[in-house]
Amino acid sequence: MKTPRLLLLCVAVLLTASLHAQQYKLSDDHSKVQFTVVNHLIFKTTVNGYFKGLKGTVTFDPKQLSSASVHATVNVSTISTGIGKRDRDLQDEDYFNAAKYPTMELRSLKVTATDKPNTYQMTAALTIKGISKNISFPFTAVLTPPGCQLNATFAINRKDFNVGPDNPIDDKVTVTLSALATK
Repeated sequence: MKTPRLLLLCVAVLLTASLHAQQYKLSDDHSKVQFTVVNHLIFKTTVNGYFKGLKGTVTFDPKQLSSASVHATVNVSTISTGIGKRDRDLQDEDYFNAAKYPTMELRSLKVTATDKPNTYQMTAALTIKGISKNISFPFTAVLTPPGCQLNATFAINRKDFNVGPDNPIDDKVTVTLSALATK
């Protein structure tokens, strides 16, 4: 009779553990996917822009980081830098090729704790223009009603993803994410 009790106890523990890792849906209306890049064309200027169309899911419980996951996509054709012609150029084949690659994707591979409160380290696969690269960056996660607020800032090299030709634009692009995920 010990075996059935042990089996029931294991099932109860697994069910309880899975209930704690909450799954949330990313809210595009309450999130920002922003970027900055320096342009040295004639004089040094900083280009700021953003993407809309954020979709995806977040599974997160700070006590169960082994089950934490983030899967997010953003619509490339929503790029906005405040200059319409530049936005259209950035959707062309030399840059994001929005016709062939309509979304960018971030899929977490591992989430670990850091020594700072509400701060974690994520290793993720970032896919742009069909090219996937593993990146790692710190982020904060705060569980508050109505869900989970995630914030991160990290840099990527646009050339790693074949975005843009050799030109006066810096290779380094800084990405800032502020994402609300709700139940």
